[in-house]
Amino acid sequence: MTTDPFDLLHPGVQYHLANTLRWNGLRPTQAAAVEPILAGDDALVLAPTAGGKTEAATFPLLSAMAEHGWQGVSVLYVCPLRALLNNLQPRLHTYAQWIGRSADVWHGDVGPTARQRILRERPDILLTTPESLEAMLVSTKVDPRVLFDGLRTVVVDEVHAFAGDDRGWHLLALLERLSRIAGRPLQRIGLSATVGNPDELLGWLQGGFTDRPHTVVSPPTNVVATAPEITVDHVGSLQNAATVIASLHQGEKRLVFVDSRRRAEELGAALRDRGVNTFLSHSSLPATERRRSELAFADARDTVIVATSTLELGIDVGDLDRVIQIGSPRTVASFLQRLGRTGRRPDTVRNCLFLCIDHDEELLALGMLECWARGWVEPINPPPSPRHIAAQQMLALCLQEHRIGRSSWRDWWGKLPVFDDTAAEIMNFLVAEGYFERDGDFLHIGPEAERRFGRRYFSDLTAVFSAPPEFTVLAGRNEVGTIGTDLLVGEVQGPRVLLLGGRSWSVAHVDWKRHRCFVEPADSGGRAKWSGLGGAVSFDIARGMRSVLLGIDPSGVTLTRRALDGLAELRETFRGVVVDRQLVAVLPSQGTGRWWTWAGTAANRTLQVSLPRLVDARQRVDEQSLRLLPGVTREDLHRELVAVEWRCPDVAANALSGLKFSAALPPGRAARTLGERLGDPYNARSVATEALVTNRPQG
Repeated sequence: MTTDPFDLLHPGVQYHLANTLRWNGLRPTQAAAVEPILAGDDALVLAPTAGGKTEAATFPLLSAMAEHGWQGVSVLYVCPLRALLNNLQPRLHTYAQWIGRSADVWHGDVGPTARQRILRERPDILLTTPESLEAMLVSTKVDPRVLFDGLRTVVVDEVHAFAGDDRGWHLLALLERLSRIAGRPLQRIGLSATVGNPDELLGWLQGGFTDRPHTVVSPPTNVVATAPEITVDHVGSLQNAATVIASLHQGEKRLVFVDSRRRAEELGAALRDRGVNTFLSHSSLPATERRRSELAFADARDTVIVATSTLELGIDVGDLDRVIQIGSPRTVASFLQRLGRTGRRPDTVRNCLFLCIDHDEELLALGMLECWARGWVEPINPPPSPRHIAAQQMLALCLQEHRIGRSSWRDWWGKLPVFDDTAAEIMNFLVAEGYFERDGDFLHIGPEAERRFGRRYFSDLTAVFSAPPEFTVLAGRNEVGTIGTDLLVGEVQGPRVLLLGGRSWSVAHVDWKRHRCFVEPADSGGRAKWSGLGGAVSFDIARGMRSVLLGIDPSGVTLTRRALDGLAELRETFRGVVVDRQLVAVLPSQGTGRWWTWAGTAANRTLQVSLPRLVDARQRVDEQSLRLLPGVTREDLHRELVAVEWRCPDVAANALSGLKFSAALPPGRAARTLGERLGDPYNARSVATEALVTNRPQG
């Protein structure tokens, strides 16, 4: 006789599920998670947005906490965003109170009084970010051996968001250190929406403890899901997009995603000009302003919130009616996160309206949707060669322990692949350059580390990413947001007017030394500008774009008349340079040719640097094609592709500023690390083996 998972939960949890939440049972994902989590397995819990992943982890952990008498901070709950932590803490605290326990939050916005209370009273569940966790470990005001002596389990929410960049490697290194502080392996539970490689993602999350029992929780559902309503439109301009949004779905709550802070500001201002009740959310707005927007939006009905990816993750903004996408996200996973924000109420359907500004955006949207329609989702691949994280961890460990053994420092991270065969070389470099000082068999923080990273109690060492310098914008005493330096130094006629928070502000004074910009309200005329480039397009999405040009229409997607006209124009434009299962090189009798690879941005970078006698090294690489050097022939192409030696893309010296702690790596190691991340040799090789068609343009 099979035991109902509900019966495995602690009686106190069972009581409140039935009598407080009025649940008559667990959802499939929650039911499937109970037994492995209670058994102490590492687990990856997969479910769509609003699928109950948080409860799937929390209910069995509370049951284990009560059953085994865990004391102190026994569960660490890690999120990628402070806003998500703030959103989750009241719910987790309510659940914890069912069994007389508590949950609290610690991040950069939490003041010293609240932190002192946490250190004194030690909640059972502590919610935090990796950066705040690192700050706790290196702080002189926190004793991690006291705070974390009862730690048993770590829950990593939105684990896919960590695994795809260096914050994931940083988090894994922190968990290895925590395991040794607590004196036990820590159960690791990841929560995620659908991913393309769940087994590999769970193995990555286990870090150096891959021999522990582990389970992927992703039960099939018997409920037949209603097909989502996906529509693609071609609107021609951001102003036209604002007109469409203002005229459609009046009386409904709409969440509009854009790909940049600049677009968020410009669209927000355009919607307000059309009388639409509009809120904004992006990373350059202060946390108080973003939270105010989210709370107002959650309570309103006939309203729009314009957001970057800050609202892609599971922050609760109430029941949405519509999701609208300006342009297209560059991954299926991101699209699924955004689509999952709708259809949460009974008798409602998931939906997404794409408003494409130009033909390039329409092609990207349709290529991504072609991949989605055939059930493909990106695998989550951690960035290769995190050597700079190894350097950061060596320095952070020395701050945590006050000294480290010259021969034993590596024991703290076990088998974690952050520390590859270059780790000893990195350590020797840090010693030689004065980042560490020798004292017999021990190492101490040296003068070079203090000079480079010692500001504000080594706070630069707590985050593994760096941002360009920005100015805080103040209207009186109220913080409006932040802007880049470039918006304050360009030539302007008349007063300098900024666009921030969807409103125009006239610059009254700039405090260059303290990075502050004082403003006053203006009627109109503001400009929004932030530095940065668009993201790369993967090999699979690029091939989806090619499939669309070859005549495949993504199933389950409705195209408006304008989008159909745009698609017809795209197919005519690219006629002759896309061929099924073959590559096309256009080789004119004079001038430069073009090689249509449809290989994605990273693979094209690898092809560019590995074929210097074929490909123009000066071009800016995209996902579709490469410009050939003048005079390249069909024979040249075949000969070079047969004999190619694959190389990493070259990295300019100023590009290394985007790799934090690059200065703490031996000469050449930082450039090689970044080069390995910019390329895609696997798919470049597959392109080189594909059949090649050459032709000459007509006329």
